[in-house]
Order: sequence, then C-alpha cells, then structure tokens
Amino acid sequence: MSPAERSASGADAADDVSLAGRRVLLAVTGGIAAYKAATLARLLRERGAAVQVIMTAAATRFVGPATFEALTGRSVHTDLFERSDSVLHVRLAHDADVAVVAPATANVIAKLAAGLADDLVSATLLEAQCPLVIAPAMHSGMWANAATRHNVAALAERGALFVGPVEGPLAAGDEGMGRLAEPDDIAAAVARVVGPKDLKGARVLVTAGPTQEPIDAVRFLGNRSSGRMGVALAEAAAARGAAVTLVLGPVSAAAPAGVEVVRVETAGEMATAVDAAFEAADAVVMAAAVADFRPASPRPDKIKKESGVPALDLEATPDILAGLGKRKSGQILVGFAAETGDVEAEGRRKLVEKNLDVVVANLVGSPGTGFGSATNRAAILTAVGDDVPLREWTKTALADAVCDRLAALLAGRA
Repeated sequence: MSPAERSASGADAADDVSLAGRRVLLAVTGGIAAYKAATLARLLRERGAAVQVIMTAAATRFVGPATFEALTGRSVHTDLFERSDSVLHVRLAHDADVAVVAPATANVIAKLAAGLADDLVSATLLEAQCPLVIAPAMHSGMWANAATRHNVAALAERGALFVGPVEGPLAAGDEGMGRLAEPDDIAAAVARVVGPKDLKGARVLVTAGPTQEPIDAVRFLGNRSSGRMGVALAEAAAARGAAVTLVLGPVSAAAPAGVEVVRVETAGEMATAVDAAFEAADAVVMAAAVADFRPASPRPDKIKKESGVPALDLEATPDILAGLGKRKSGQILVGFAAETGDVEAEGRRKLVEKNLDVVVANLVGSPGTGFGSATNRAAILTAVGDDVPLREWTKTALADAVCDRLAALLAGRA
C-alpha cells in the first residue's frame, strides 16, 4: 500500500514505517497516565514490534504487570534482582533496538539525567546504548520547575527524543501542560527513530507559529497559532536525517533538539529570516500563520484608552510564500492554507497560483482542528496528483505524511 493509500484509508503515518522485527523496550513509571502505556504497547505490537515491558514499583500500583503480559506475550520485569542466574538489566538493555519511557515521571527524568541506577528501570536505561524516546507526564508545576527543565535539556542534548507533554486535563481535576502525549504520537516517534533516514543530506527550512504585528508599545495584531504543527514538521524532518532550520514565531513551544532555531516576531522579520536561508535550502515548508495585514504606523508609546477608540490604518504584509514560488530554482516548496470554507478548492487554487509543489489545506475555526488543537482536519494536495482528501490527523501523523512527500520529491529530482 502506498503512503497516499494508507493516508486515504485513515492509517497513521507511523504505519508507513514498519516495526517488524524491531525490539522495543517499554519502561512504564509511576504516574496516573500509566494506563495509556497499555494502549501504546498494543500499538507497537500492531506495527510488528516485539515489546518488552519493564516497570517501576510505583507503576505497578497503577497498572498490573498481567495487563502488559497479556498485550505483549512476554513476562514483565519489575525487580533489579529478580533473576539471579543472569544480569537482568544488562540483558534487557542489550536486547533492545529502541527504548521508550511512557509515562516518564519527573522522578525518572531526574534519575536519567543524573545517571542514577537504583532500580530495574533506571539501571537498564543507563546501560542501554539504543535510541531513547521519552514521553513525560506530570503536573504542570513539576514540568515547569527549573530542575525538570534542566534535566530535560540535558537528556535532549544527549540525544533523547521527547514526545510531549501536551496541554489538557491532569490528575485531581486540574488542567495544564503536563498531560501524556497520545499513544499514537508516541508510537509514531518510535517508528521515526528506527525508520528510514530518507532526508539525510537534505537542508529543510520550516516556518512555524504566528506573527505579531505591533499596534503600539504593548498591543499587537496576531492569531491563535500555537506553532505545534511547524515544530512537529521540524522534528519529523530532523528525525529522518535532514539538517533543519526552524523560523519560529512568538510561541512558548520548546525548540526541537538538533534543529537550528531562528526566533522572530513580525511578518517582516520572518520574511528576512526565510530570505536568508532560502537559497541554501532543498525544501521549504511554510507552516507559519503569517499575518496578512499589519498597522501601517505602529505607535512607539502606549495608546491611552482615554483618547478614544483609535483608527487602525492597515497595510498588507509581504506574501512570503508567493514570493518564494516566484524565486524557487529547484527547491521543493510546501505551503499551508488555513481555510474555513471549501478547504480543498482553496488549497488547489493556492497550489497553482503560488507555484507550490505541495499544499496542506487545513480546516480552522472549528472545534478539534487547526490552531491550538492536538489534531487537524486537512487535505494534502500535490502538483503531481499524490493527493490525500480531507481527513483527521494528529499533528505528528500529518508531519510524517508531509515528510513522505518531501522524501519522494527530493529523490525524484536527484
């Protein structure tokens, strides 16, 4: 089945990367999200992986080992000293092609960063030489704590791939950043780690996030873009071997590991940054939600409300994507079209008018899709007819599907 056929049938992009024959070590630690690790184990098995589960003592208070044994067909290990006839943590570490920690508590992240090895999970992961995928889950205060941020940065610097966390409901009825990423997205990350490096050697430029156009010293015109789609694209391209430059608007999204990040605020700054990197790029993915208009004469001071409602004189911002379409000389050019009406018709129009190779036409303005959402309803339209009609995607799956097309187009031109 081709990537387009898989996407059209509703399969996740991660399914395009088989895990058949791969040995996945799944470390489950003691958080309320441990129940989702059971779904993750099932998804990894469905992709063909052999899944070996290890658990902390705290994890077993949330989900019993028997659950994972039924899902994986393998005994679950919980005790560093349960096997006296072999060095268990060494054998488990050496048998794995990839290790994933889901959920990863603040405690286990701290242990991994410090190199502690006082239980089976930490000892096994310290011994392991395979790629490491970490899916954090904790309360928002713990995730924002400076110690956790330091530990995450240290592990990312050593090559660990972080998936999430995301915003949403937390334990005790709270809401915020710290919720475990969806099992589909974690499985997709595992597939990326062991998947093909089909963008190796390619230079990919990605834009993400909104722009903020100043009205005065404290106010601006902007939009609701979170930057998550563009960050997912940058992560996916980097995982497949590309050298990635991410031009990122004013969002709180963390910079992906291994990606060069250029932070900007306005459409003008984004245009300048893109222009500087364009000639050296093999492919450009314009996922940013660039403002179409800006105040013609922003005030350097704060407009006082006592002065009455100000009249805003707006002017058009540069159409960065259309300009690249006129300039391109061999680069693959991918655009995003945020639409509220006939998504596919508008996408096809922009594909032609802006001289694009691919356009991702996505629905915005509706619950569960577009800006700030974990999912998108989007169609992928291409100049060569490898289209996927409008459907729902996780941002991770959509990013992988776009990278599939980049790899195919770059291979064709080579």
